[in-house]
Amino acid sequence: MTYYQEKGAKHEKGEFKCFDHVTFWVGNAKQAASYYCTHMGFELHAYRGLETGERNIVSHVVRQGDIIFEFQSALNPGNEAYGEHIKKHGDAVKDVSFSVEDISALMKVAKSQPGLVVVKDLWTESDEGGTVTFATVRTYGDTTHTLIERGNYSGLFLPGYKAPLNVPSFYKTLPGIDLQFIDHVVGNQPDRGMDPTAKWYEDNLLFHKFWSIDDDLIHTEYSSLRSVVVTNFQETIKMPINEPANGKRKSQIQEYCDYNDGPGVQHIAMRTNDILKSITHLRDRGMEFLTIPDSYYVKLKEKLSKSKTVVSEDMDLIQKHRILVDFDENGYLLQIFTKPMQDRPTFFLEVIQRRNHQGFGAGNFKTLFEAIEIDQATRGNLV
Repeated sequence: MTYYQEKGAKHEKGEFKCFDHVTFWVGNAKQAASYYCTHMGFELHAYRGLETGERNIVSHVVRQGDIIFEFQSALNPGNEAYGEHIKKHGDAVKDVSFSVEDISALMKVAKSQPGLVVVKDLWTESDEGGTVTFATVRTYGDTTHTLIERGNYSGLFLPGYKAPLNVPSFYKTLPGIDLQFIDHVVGNQPDRGMDPTAKWYEDNLLFHKFWSIDDDLIHTEYSSLRSVVVTNFQETIKMPINEPANGKRKSQIQEYCDYNDGPGVQHIAMRTNDILKSITHLRDRGMEFLTIPDSYYVKLKEKLSKSKTVVSEDMDLIQKHRILVDFDENGYLLQIFTKPMQDRPTFFLEVIQRRNHQGFGAGNFKTLFEAIEIDQATRGNLV
């Protein structure tokens, strides 16, 4: 029985509905947004900057399905907050926002916990589309969560944002990707940081543990990890939390923490209903993905031949595009991971398709680690 069920908190203490959007702090927001539009199939959605009356921060917002990414940069020299964040982490996720109901009740519960750091308490913003209420709290590292109660807000994105100034016409000529919504957002922690972080979500946001796995199951010859997934009561927001475990060489989780200078968002998984079509078109747009060896597919086909689970997609195309498959007696998932989205080997993206399978690819973790280790070796970091 979860805390929500014991306390009736679903009704009395507010509700986390879903991911709202993700905000990146980057060196050049205009170019970052363009990259995601050109290569990942997003569309320019909203803008805030000098032309809208904002004098300090520029924001370019892109959207695909219900996935909304906001790229922010400082407009003026000497902006210490943005400058220090980018100096420390490079281009990185700063905030993962949640749509909520009854934000006041949720913040009352959160502020009653001794471990909570409130970055900015309840505030409202308004424009012709209505009023939105916000509150921001700090989670692991320099990452924050903004709670957003939209009510009946009917504006384009949030108050103060306008339509993009210019949408290049060639975006419409590129093959569509059809990514639909955020499936989960993964946070990497240093060694022994996983359990305290999971407890933070349980204590402060009333999340509960959904799934976990340890290094006895997830390891290669060189490295390993531990992982736990926390989620809200309705299980619409999934937040996996990883940490490295001892191994012969540096784990890719530790590599992330080294280059990110601490914990942060490692990757965002985005759901699609047709991963073969999505990945075909993403490759056509120039996206790079991890390379999976042919031996993986030999073993996969052998295991599937002994299972009652039938993968309806073309296995030859799955192998051609190096898509990973995880399955159990009820169903399966298909997933693939991009290479890092910036020069630092930190943040990357995942595309995932689920067919009656709510896991996180535990059967693929070893193969994924081995694939990342190949790239680590080329970077000189598998030491």
